[in-house]
Amino acid sequence: MVSQDISQYKGVFVLGEQRDGKIQSVTFELLTRGRALAEELQCELGCILLGEEIDNIEEVIQRGADKVFFIKNPVLANFLPKPYCNAICQLIEEEKPEIIVAAATTTGRTVMPLVAAKANTGLTADCTELTIDTEAKILLQTRPAIGGNIMATIKTPNHRPQMATVRPKSAKPAQADPNRKGEIIIKEYTGALFVTPENFLEYIKDTTQEVSIEEADIIVAGGKGMKNAEGFKMVEELAHLLGAGVGATRDAVELGWTTYPHQIGLSGKTVSPKLYMALGLSGKIQHLAGMQTSDVVIAVNKDPEAQIFKVADFGIVGDVFEIVPMLIEAVKKMKATA
Repeated sequence: MVSQDISQYKGVFVLGEQRDGKIQSVTFELLTRGRALAEELQCELGCILLGEEIDNIEEVIQRGADKVFFIKNPVLANFLPKPYCNAICQLIEEEKPEIIVAAATTTGRTVMPLVAAKANTGLTADCTELTIDTEAKILLQTRPAIGGNIMATIKTPNHRPQMATVRPKSAKPAQADPNRKGEIIIKEYTGALFVTPENFLEYIKDTTQEVSIEEADIIVAGGKGMKNAEGFKMVEELAHLLGAGVGATRDAVELGWTTYPHQIGLSGKTVSPKLYMALGLSGKIQHLAGMQTSDVVIAVNKDPEAQIFKVADFGIVGDVFEIVPMLIEAVKKMKATA
């Protein structure tokens, strides 16, 4: 195998996402991650966007990118693994970024392994932290291992680009700066790159959740302390009254009280609502990793030593079966007089 001259590779790229020509919010979260890495390495931050027509690309510059590489083709209007992989690999060959970070979404989890295999480099999935080794100037990729019981830090010292995916909602988007300047570069590849047996049929929305926990401003989450499926219904009732998403620990899901789309934590989803209400859950590290970027956390638990209180802004030490019904009645009264 011919050794790779990694000295040619410079810069940090993030893989942006769009749907129906609209830039997805996860793109702006990635820019926050990428900006920190680029400043540490004293290099430029680029953002890759693939599609046919995309609105407001300038916002990507305003939120942190120095360059936007818009790979434009009708085949890329909707996500298809093979054309996306081919186009990204073509850009890597031309621009030679040293780091590429994508979101651990359906798109990122599907295309990044394909890109890594084709580019003959490594990929670390579902990272919770990305930092730079200041001496070696390489990416340190930290992720949970052995069922979330330890955190492993992984390096890609001999191949480029260094590639990682991170959970959505694990970073806050930067505020848009309308005065920020950058460059939008349109790449219009043609030919065999876009030949594929794949065909986009339709996007099917998840209808199992009244309010998606990934997009919710308020989440009411329940754990094993709700005791049974009947007790967990209080979580659902309070969430319904507040117009909130219903969250759950892994225990609550495995016990059958709710379904997997509601699971929050290392083995579920990462969320970052304005308000997170933690009811009857202890706050294991695996769960905290999925909600600790919430703006405000309110916890109810009868154990004053519960881990959840270490991240809570407001804590109520008490029995959820006494406190939650009072909260439900209080919300009902507020709604009745509003």
